[in-house]
Amino acid sequence: MQVHTHKQANTSSFSFPMWTSSQELAQLHAQISETSVVLSMDNNRKLDLDSIISEVKAQYEDIANRSRAEAESWYQIKYEELQRSAGQHGEDLRSTRMEISELNRVIQRLRSEIENVKKQVGLSNHWPSHPFPCLSPCREFSPDE
Repeated sequence: MQVHTHKQANTSSFSFPMWTSSQELAQLHAQISETSVVLSMDNNRKLDLDSIISEVKAQYEDIANRSRAEAESWYQIKYEELQRSAGQHGEDLRSTRMEISELNRVIQRLRSEIENVKKQVGLSNHWPSHPFPCLSPCREFSPDE
């Protein structure tokens, strides 16, 4: 019952022309059958593979150019970082060499002082042959120790 009522409500809401006679229906079929439709298709449309290939090639070239630019930029940044690092290491090396040179001068000065002390000890008779004469046996004192 509900379906039938629902169907009637939907049918009444639409305003369909109702054909009252079979003669009108026959006329309509005649008009439709006499009507011809001409459909033409343009079969000349071919795939233009050359343009598709050139477009894809252009896209890949664009991607390659951007990738190349990014790689060159990265390379340039890394190169500058390495130059700064090499410069810093060069400065550190110069500083270390200067320190080594200064230490070599100090070592040379100390060796000279040691040689002078050795000469003074060798010439001086004030030093006993044993630094601790009360102990036996004693080793001889050597300024090289």
